[in-house]
Amino acid sequence: MAPLGGAPRLVLLFSGKRKSGKDFVTEALQSRLGADVCAVLRLSGPLKEQYAQEHGLNFQRLLDASTYKEAFRKDMIRWGEEKRQADPGFFCRKIVEGISQPIWLVSDTRRVSDIQWFREAYGAMTQTVRVVALEQSRQQRGWVFTPGVDDAESECGLDNFGGFDWVIENHGDEQRLEEQLENLIEFIRSRL
Repeated sequence: MAPLGGAPRLVLLFSGKRKSGKDFVTEALQSRLGADVCAVLRLSGPLKEQYAQEHGLNFQRLLDASTYKEAFRKDMIRWGEEKRQADPGFFCRKIVEGISQPIWLVSDTRRVSDIQWFREAYGAMTQTVRVVALEQSRQQRGWVFTPGVDDAESECGLDNFGGFDWVIENHGDEQRLEEQLENLIEFIRSRL
């Protein structure tokens, strides 16, 4: 049985390394489909909000790509892991509350337990999308390997998942990316 929120027609779970372009891709899809049809959901949103509340931090600053967020990233990861170990669906349930759009794009799926939760809750409506980018492309977007972050489960938990329903290559070739987005949009529209 699906938890709180409307019944979606399609749930796309996006994953990928830092600076691979997950947010870019999900925002591009929402822009083309419309916010009335398509909701972008971020598992990191409720995590950051709860973490900020418990640690007396600025929640809004934890949402952007700032050095402020980076200063707390390792501890946020540790804290989030503790919450997930106690309740694997904690953050998943939070993001779907009150969502009424028929298409859900979860922009930051990071663990097998996230995928399992959505598959159990929404079954065949759930599809996985892996966004990949060459290390060089990620570096051009500002990525620098950070020990304790880039080798943690939050970045590596789906590296060996395999069997993604969709793989979006985001290496910097705009035409190739556009073709892939068009294919995905066509599929999404077939579910409306």
